[in-house]
Formats: sequence, structure tokens, C-alpha cells
Amino acid sequence: MATNGEEQQSQAGRHQEVEHKSVLQSDALYQYILETSVYPREPEPMKELRELTAKHPWNLMTTSADEWQFLNMLLKLINAKNTMEIGVYTGYSLLATALALPDDAKILAMDINRENYELGLPVIQKAGVAHKIEFKEGPALPVLDKLVEDEKNHESYDFIFVDADKDNYINYINYHKRLIDLVKVGGLIGYDNTLWNGSVVAPPDAPMRKYVRYYRDFVLEINKALAADPRIEICMLPVEDGITVCRRIQ
Repeated sequence: MATNGEEQQSQAGRHQEVEHKSVLQSDALYQYILETSVYPREPEPMKELRELTAKHPWNLMTTSADEWQFLNMLLKLINAKNTMEIGVYTGYSLLATALALPDDAKILAMDINRENYELGLPVIQKAGVAHKIEFKEGPALPVLDKLVEDEKNHESYDFIFVDADKDNYINYINYHKRLIDLVKVGGLIGYDNTLWNGSVVAPPDAPMRKYVRYYRDFVLEINKALAADPRIEICMLPVEDGITVCRRIQ
């Protein structure tokens, strides 16, 4: 029979099926959030895809269940119908979006790796929402350039989620320059991982995992650029690894 301490350790470790990225420093508190309000409301297809993704060697790349519970509600509050996702991985966040949108909604999804997307595609198809998704394999910038060229696409997107190229500050800024034309006034852009394991407030010489240190400076520059853009209102939230929600105001 497990002791009290063993049981608590097991409870605190459960969310590590996908490596823990939350900026909450208490595992027990994060587990409380998951078990009280997130997992009981998680649709079965999303649970299936989350557990499938957890077995992938790059599972750290996935979006957490608590973040997409928040964004699922946000999409419904703004009555989103036309959305975009840059960086798809196995499609957990994409599935969450598709489930939140009405049946005639559209999601333009882009990723450089079709193989990862196709890992989760059978779950998306089984959930009955694959018809909402247009997947494009390859770099996002050429696709965005083509969209911007046609003025009918300007101000046509209700919501855009960006979770790619954190190692390339220039790409992020180039995304933003194009996305600000494509999202409608009053529409939202979400930039993921903007608190980056809490490293954004750590001294440069603080001990960090290699990948955290490598991306840290890029994330800091992205955050500065978003904060300085007068065309948007921003809200940086300590959900999962940090998400900055930008609302276009001009």
C-alpha cells in the first residue's frame, strides 16, 4: 500500500506525461488546476491526442491542456470563424480550435513537418472536424506573403495562434508584420511561450537548461517588440509557459 508521501509524489508527477512547462512553480498547485477544472472537461478526442503526443520524443513542443481550455473559451467569446495556426506539431491545439469553432468555420494550419501532423490526424478525423482544417506544409512566410498580396484577405481573420520559430526573432517580427494586416480590427493574435520557463526574468548567468538559454534572448526581443506596437493591446498571461494575447485596435 502506498504511503501518504508516495501518493502525493505520484499525484504531483501525473502531468509530466507531457513535460511540465507551466510557470507555476508548485507542481501540486498545477496538478490541482488540471484535475479540478481541466481534465474533467477535456473532450475525449483531445485526451486521446494528448496521450498519443506524450509518447512522442518531442512532446515538450505540445500545447498544454490548461492553455487550450482558456483559448477554447476565448474563441467562443469572440465568435471566431476564420482562424490561422502557425506551428501545428501533432495538432493538439489545432483540434482544440476545431472543436471550439462552428461547423462552417475554417482554420489555415501551417507547419514544416507533415509527419507530426499526420500522427494526430486520425484523431482529428475521428472527432469529425477535419473538414474545417486546411493544412499547408512548409515555411509560413511565403504563405503569408501570398495572403497579404490579395487585399480581400486583409482583416479577414478572427484569431491567429503562433507557436513556431522561437529561435528566429526576425521570423517572429516578420510574421507579426503580416498578421497585423490579416487579422481584423478587434481580432486576436496569440503568441505562445512568451515567459519561456520563467527565464525572461533570470540573470544571464543563471543556471538554465541548454535549450532554455538558447531561445531566451529571442523571446525577450519578441516581448519588447509586441509591447511597443501601438496597433495592438496586449495581455501577457502566466498560463502554461506564458501566452501574450494581442488585440488589434488599428
